[in-house]
Formats: sequence, structure tokens, C-alpha cells
Amino acid sequence: MKKAFVSVVAAMVSIGFTLGAQSPVSAQDYYKDKTLTIVVGYSPGGSFDLYARVLGRYIGRYLPGNPTRIVENMTGAGGLIAANHLYNRVKPDGLTVGAWASPLVLQHIMGNEAAQFDGRKFGYLGIPSPYETVCTFNQQSGIVKMDDWINAKRPQKISAIGPGTSTSDIPKLLKTALNLPMEVIDGYKGGADARLAVESGEVDGYCGSWGTVETVWRSAYDSKKIVPVLQASLKSHPKYKQIPLAITYAKSEEARELLVVADNAHSAQFPFSVPPGMARDRLEILQRAFIRTFKDPDLVAEAKRSQLDIDPVDGPTITKTLSSLYDLKPATVAKLKDILLPKKK
Repeated sequence: MKKAFVSVVAAMVSIGFTLGAQSPVSAQDYYKDKTLTIVVGYSPGGSFDLYARVLGRYIGRYLPGNPTRIVENMTGAGGLIAANHLYNRVKPDGLTVGAWASPLVLQHIMGNEAAQFDGRKFGYLGIPSPYETVCTFNQQSGIVKMDDWINAKRPQKISAIGPGTSTSDIPKLLKTALNLPMEVIDGYKGGADARLAVESGEVDGYCGSWGTVETVWRSAYDSKKIVPVLQASLKSHPKYKQIPLAITYAKSEEARELLVVADNAHSAQFPFSVPPGMARDRLEILQRAFIRTFKDPDLVAEAKRSQLDIDPVDGPTITKTLSSLYDLKPATVAKLKDILLPKKK
């Protein structure tokens, strides 16, 4: 009897320790006195950077222990440097979050050796808002409507960050699908640099988000220094239905398929993610904190004043969307390779 009693007590103590390790108290202590780093794959001043910094200001309210938050810009290779860093070098401890462009997943699917990750294995926290692409032109270009672009006497120069970003991939897909005269100029460090090239006349246009037009590029838009000409998304932005959709100009099934892929791969443009292998409970803490942050009344009010689009989509949904790209038909992937993969010199 005595031995049995001792065994029961030992078992109860063991269970107590196990439950204690998983208790809310332990979770509450995890982020205390720690630092959460948000690594942005693009230069300061762009949409990614804006979302990362607003996330950093408010997410502490929803993480147990309210950690210190810092934002680091890790530019280069259209965001690939940051994505590869997150996937291969960062510990899955919940203390580092990466912000890189979702179309980089297509680069991996197409076999780009520079994409040293598997898009299905990241842990996705979510996106702040769906990405809706619009192509705009400066005054010097003389392009003020779609017919001007279609009938342009020379290829229009479009500034872009690099392969695997919407600024590069979408105009390249538009060029093929709609036979548009354009030359995509890759290599800008971020959206801010690419837009500055448009304003200075170094290039003619830029394909970026409506959110960017309404926030950091608002003054240029209001003064008509830039003119929106074409929406690349499958559905019109509610406030800009007068701007035509690219899909309406598609003249073949292949063209329509390319534009559908463009929308599917790029609408989740702003995924915030963590390295593969993170414990499920810690990933779920971050996923819940992410969504709660972008529904925070103070953040929403600040975003409204800044005209920053906020309409968050949760991590599991983004995981499903990006993982589905791995199911593309081989013939479609081959076509995408021809259009989007960087050409070897």
C-alpha cells in the first residue's frame, strides 16, 4: 500500500510539472524581456516597410510579455536575401518574423536555384490586406489611358524591384498576356526607389499596389504627376472601377490563365512569416497576435488617417493559398519559367 501511494504521488507530481510547462503562466513569461525582430526584405518607405512598422508598434499589446520590437531592413535580390535568411539561418523560436513578397514562392516552384526555401514549410502569420495591383505612368510618358499604352511607339520602361516581386512579375505577365510594349527594369532596392525613378523620368511607369498610391504616393497621384491606367487584379478596386481590368483585354485562354496565376500568386503579396519547424503552440500565439493587432482600434484609426489599407487575412488561409501554387500544371510552370525566371547571362 505504501509503495502504491508513493507511486501515485510521484505520478501526480510528474503530471503537475508537465501541465505547468504548458500552462498560460509559462506562455505569459515567454516574451518578457525579449526582443521581437521584424526583418523586411525591402528598403524603408515602401508598403512592406510601412506594414512592418505599424505591426511593430502594436503587436506588443497582444504578445504575452510585451516584448521590445525592432524592424530591420535586409534588402537585395528582390527580397530573396531576407526570405533565404529567414528559412535557413533564423531559429524557429518565435523571436524573428520575416516580411518578403509571396511571388518568390513561384521562383522556387519554377526552379530558381537562388530561392533556397520551400514555400510550403514557412509558418505564415497572415497578411495585413490583399494586394491589388495598378500600373501607373508619369506625365512625360504621354500614357493617360490604356489605348495610349497599347499603341505606344516605343516600349515603356517600367521600374521594378526584381524577379519574385509583384513590381516585376506582374508587368512581365501583362507584357506576354496582352502583348504590351514595355521593358521591365529590375534592380531597384524597394518600392520607394522604383517610384522615385518614375517621378524623375528615369522610367515611364510602375506597377504597384493601390495602397501605395493612396498613401506614400498620394501627393503625386493628386497632382496628376502619375496616372493610373490598368488594374492587374481580377476584380476592380471598389473606389476605382473606372480603371480597366487587364483580364478584359485577354484574347486567348493562355492569356487569361497567366493573369489568373498573377492574381493568385500576388494577392497575398504581404505575408509575414516565421522559419519552418516552429512549435505549433508558439506559431498559433503569433498568428492570433497578428490578426488581433491588425484589428486593434488604435491601429485601424492610425491606418485610416494614413490611408493604409487594412483588411487582414489569417495565416492558415495564406498557407493554403501559397501551397496551392505547387499544384500548377507542368505546362503552366514551363510557360512561367520562360516569362519570369531571370535569364542566365
